[in-house]
Parts: sequence; C-alpha cells; structure tokens
Amino acid sequence: MSNTLKVTDRVLKEAQRIAHEKLSFIGTTDLQYDSSFTYDASRGPNGQTLRIREPNQYTRRQGSRVMDVQDQDESTQNITVATQDGVDMRFNSQELIQSVNSDGAFDALSKNYIEPAISVLCSGIEGDYLSYCTKRTYNLAGTAGTPPVDLVATGAARAKLNQNLAPKDGQRCVQMDSVTMGGLVNGLKGLFQDSSQIKEQYREGMIGRTGMADWYENERMYSHTNGADVAGAVNQTSFAQAMTTVTMDAMTAAPTVGSVFTIADVYAVHPETKQAYSHLQQFVVTDSTTPSTTTMSFSPAIRSTGAKQNVDAMPANNAVITFVGSASTAYTQNLMYHKEAFQFVTADLPIMDDAHKCKSSVSEGLSLRCWMGSDIRNDELLMRIDILYGMAALRPAWASRITS
Repeated sequence: MSNTLKVTDRVLKEAQRIAHEKLSFIGTTDLQYDSSFTYDASRGPNGQTLRIREPNQYTRRQGSRVMDVQDQDESTQNITVATQDGVDMRFNSQELIQSVNSDGAFDALSKNYIEPAISVLCSGIEGDYLSYCTKRTYNLAGTAGTPPVDLVATGAARAKLNQNLAPKDGQRCVQMDSVTMGGLVNGLKGLFQDSSQIKEQYREGMIGRTGMADWYENERMYSHTNGADVAGAVNQTSFAQAMTTVTMDAMTAAPTVGSVFTIADVYAVHPETKQAYSHLQQFVVTDSTTPSTTTMSFSPAIRSTGAKQNVDAMPANNAVITFVGSASTAYTQNLMYHKEAFQFVTADLPIMDDAHKCKSSVSEGLSLRCWMGSDIRNDELLMRIDILYGMAALRPAWASRITS
C-alpha cells in the first residue's frame, strides 16, 4: 500500500509540474475562482455554477444641483464547472516500483509516458479554452489577410485595451502563432528582453516583453472562418436598450459564431465619460440555437444611454453591417488580453474509496486527480489522471484579437 501511495503521489506531482509549463494561455488568465470549488466536507457539495457579480457603473452628476440618486443596476455572470477530461495509462507493477526507487528510472518514466500524456491533455484543453475566449472577444485589430510585420496591429490592440480601461498593472499578455510571430520577431528582436528577467518560473513559449505585455508563442491559436455571405444590413425600425439580437435583410448564408462586425454610424464610447471614440463599436456573433440568415445574436449588448452606455447611438434601419474579412475565408486570431479578461476554474474531484491509490492536488490554480487500480489478471496498475473544469470570459472588453 505504501509503495502504491508513493507512486500515485510522485506521478501526480510530476503531472502538475509538466502541466504548469505547458499551459501558456491558461496560466496567464484569471484563476482566482478556483477556491470556490475546493471540496470541503463540512459544507457539502459545491455545485456546478458560481455566480459572479459584475462591477457597478454610474453616471456623473455635474454641478451642485439636486442629487440624482441612481438605483443599483447589478448584473451577474455564471461560471459553470462541468467538463471532465483525462488521460489514461497502464504499467506493470514492476515498472512502477522500480521507477519510484530510482530517480533515474522515474525520469525515464516521466519522459516516455507522463510528459506526452499530460501534453496531450493540456493541449486539448488549452485549444478549447483559446477557441472559447476568442469567440467571445469582440475587439479586433489588424487587417484580415495581412499578417502583421511590425507593431502597428499590436499597438492598435493595446489601444483597444486602454480605451476599455483594462488595468496597466503588468498583467497583459499576447498569444501568437509561430508563423505570425516569425514575421515579427526578427525586426523586433531588440525590443524583447530575456525571459529570465520577466518570469521567475519558466513557462513554455515565453518570448519576452514589449508593448506593455508578455509575449507567448502558441500553436493552438483559434482560426476563424467567416460564413459564405458577409454583406448585411439592418432591417428593423424599433431598437431596445441592451439589445443583443438584430433583424437583417436576408443574407444568402448565416453568419458564423465568432465573426466580428460593425454597424454603420454606431460608434464606441469611453466607458466613463461616454464621449464617442473615432472608431465604430465592434460586435461578435454569439451562439444561437439555429443559425439564421435574417436574425443575428451578438455581444456586447447595445446601450446608447445610462451608466452602461457603450455606443453613441442606436442602429438605424438599413444601416450597413460590415463583417471583418472575406466570405468563406479563414483567419488566424491571435490575442492580446489582460489576465482578468478570461477565467479558468478547476474543481476538486472526490477521493474514491481505495484512497491509498487515489490522490488529488492543486498547484498554480490547477486541480488534478491521479487514481490507480490494479488488474490482477494481467499484473498491471491502471492509471487515470482527471481534471474537472469550466471557463468564462467575464471581461472580454479587456481583450483584443490581432487578426492575420
């Protein structure tokens, strides 16, 4: 029993170490809500959903006139932790016992089995998370079909974050595929500092820091394909505040979820002063039950008045809807973001009855469980490593795509 526990503990610690290095995107996003899903026998089950209160917003009263008392317009978003993934392996008992008793043998076990298994697990989860977050990011910089070769597009993305009041606290990052990075890095190599000066702990893909952000190379960046029709126009005369759907003139094909668009004469505004910016507000097509050629769901909600105002005017009937990019064309979507734009949450999985073979651990906001079971017929130990997680984009305004 003690040997099995030692194996389980050592494999779990090694899995945590490898996962920490591999998760270049997850590890740079907001993990603060993990503690809400930590198992505590005294308080019972945690449930699947955590409700997060969004910051309140207000309007300014000018002058000393009578008070303009504002009601609290509180809103919440949910994080649901309901996705369980894992990776499974098998070893004969002799392999594991010998691996524990010898550091050299365990290093070989890690290199040949644990590292590739955890790499596959991490890669799949991180790819799903990148896709999820990118599809919820409506700010976009750069020119579709033109990979950036200088800091112009990145500077535009940085401006998007600044204009939406993302904190300038050293917690901004850029995730970029290696092809795009290759076009940038030679001309900008003098701007990047050595990564050892930026991070006390190594994380895979770290390039350096410039433009107020840490830069990472990541091959899992989401590639978005536009629908077969990208020419639309508004077809309605009544518009409600906080609207998230719009009726359009019939398109030949429905827009795809994740497509970014603007509406003519609907300009973004400063979140606090409400003064109009010089650029149109960008929106992103959101999930819908049935894709439609006449109705489109989008984010963020359009508000032209009040504390949550984000545009200078509501859309007009027949206003042109312009999508970013060409029809039926794929574009790699790189990201600049503040850490708190996106949230990743893991929950503690229960320890099963044969606890000497089952152990869970939390490291760097990532909860993993390692569980072993014996197969007497084949003299094998079966091993599974599981993770239960959820994801959210609570502050997508603090992120911007950089299209290629």
